[in-house]
This record gives sequence, structure tokens and C-alpha cells, in this order.
Amino acid sequence: MLKKPSALPDHLGYWLRKLSNAVSEAFAERLGTFDVSVPQWVVLRVLFDHDALPLKDVVAKVEVDQGSLSRMVDRLIARGWVQRDADSSDRRAVAISLTKQGRALVPKLAAEADKNEEAFFSGLPLSERGKFLQTIQKLLTQNKSDGRSPIA
Repeated sequence: MLKKPSALPDHLGYWLRKLSNAVSEAFAERLGTFDVSVPQWVVLRVLFDHDALPLKDVVAKVEVDQGSLSRMVDRLIARGWVQRDADSSDRRAVAISLTKQGRALVPKLAAEADKNEEAFFSGLPLSERGKFLQTIQKLLTQNKSDGRSPIA
């Protein structure tokens, strides 16, 4: 006799996906007032910490394929937030950097990210939030998935 399959709500992954989707959808709404998508935010935020990055490094940090990232960079360039430059270490490569306008936008978007996080996780004391974050990072590392996370 076959064992009855476990129900979706019995799986932690099911609840993690629901939580991730809810947090991401709410954040997308907040970013919508700036006409920025969540993937674009990730690229802008990654670039904020660097003067310029080779395209291949941005690909690795934001975990998208190079073609998708190139199209996204084109859209960000059209908005005046990002620029492409020849990579000083390799003339065949391209480096990506924020423009002055893009650099000014990131703190505004980061404030929305902070508000979104507070809206979702304010029900947890700070100590529990820290433990939750550590647990997630531990699971990603344990499962060799940490390299696929923008925080890595």
C-alpha cells in the first residue's frame, strides 16, 4: 500500500516560498512608485557599493544570466541611472557603474526596502529576526546554495 503523499502545508519550503513571494510582491509595489523593478533594485544596490564592476561580476552577484543582465542594464542606462564603461583592466570587457542620478536614487529605494522589511518582520523581536537570518544563511551554506544569494 502506498503511503499518502504529504500535504503542501506540511513542508517548510512551501511556507518559505509563500513568505518570500509576499515580501517580494509588497516590495515590488513600493518600488513601483519609483518605476523600478525588484531585479533592477538588486542591480542598483550592488553597484552602489562599488565605483564600477565588470559585467561578469555583476552577473555573479545578482544571479541572472548575462543576456538578461545586459538587457536590464540597457533599460537602466536609458533611465540615466547606470553607465557602461570600458573595463580598465580588460579593454574587451565592460564595467558598469551608477551615474550621479542612480547613486542619488539608491538611498531612497533602500529606505523603501527597510520599510518593507519592517512591515513584514516587526512582529518578531530583533533577537528572533537575527536568529531567523542566521538560520536561513546556515541552511543556504549547508546546502551549498549560499553562492546564489545576493547577500553572499
